[in-house]
Amino acid sequence: MKEEFRDITVIGFDADDTLWVNETFFREAEDLFCKLLSNYETENKIRQELLSIELRNLEIYGYGIKGFILSLIETAGVLSNDQLSSKVYQQILEIGKDMLNKPVELIEGVEETLSYVSEKYRILLLTKGDLLDQERKLKKSGLSKYFHHVEVLSNKYPNNYKDLLDHLKINPREFLMIGNSLKSDVLPILEIGAKAVHIPFHITWEHEVVNEPVDKDYLTLKDIREFKNLL
Repeated sequence: MKEEFRDITVIGFDADDTLWVNETFFREAEDLFCKLLSNYETENKIRQELLSIELRNLEIYGYGIKGFILSLIETAGVLSNDQLSSKVYQQILEIGKDMLNKPVELIEGVEETLSYVSEKYRILLLTKGDLLDQERKLKKSGLSKYFHHVEVLSNKYPNNYKDLLDHLKINPREFLMIGNSLKSDVLPILEIGAKAVHIPFHITWEHEVVNEPVDKDYLTLKDIREFKNLL
């Protein structure tokens, strides 16, 4: 492995938009929602109100599709002044069911990379989201055989990572995290003294965007397949 990663013995992978497509389905659902409410507000206003309600609800519902759909329902009520028919609310629920039944679409190069890395390192799956949904996606993905441990976290703050590594008896200096989000997969990891690799996805939820310059030591790759070249 590259000199700066020579002490790494355990590698963690994020799931959504690192191993499989996720944010694309949320944006498609949001587009459908905007069409449903187009008689009540502009698309921009609908998206702004939805984001505001989503962020406010994170502490209650956490991350994932179910919390997202509850936020859609709340947003619909607010913007329509509770004038929507039961049919429209049913359509919103159908959007959610469709999201939950989406096939798992692996990002190109993921399985070959995990297969290669798992032969040399202990690897973990560390993701946020709804437990049942993430378990479903992992099962459908066919990737569970590569992971020594799977953890669905309520959030990805430094203390969440530190507590988990302590529980698994992993020294942060020997841990490397790979993910698409600077906010969730990179910066918190660096804060606890571990290493991180950033592999951006072409769509990022606004809540995960880091707008300020980041003066931290981490590696950015364009494609997960490039990671094998570091080993």
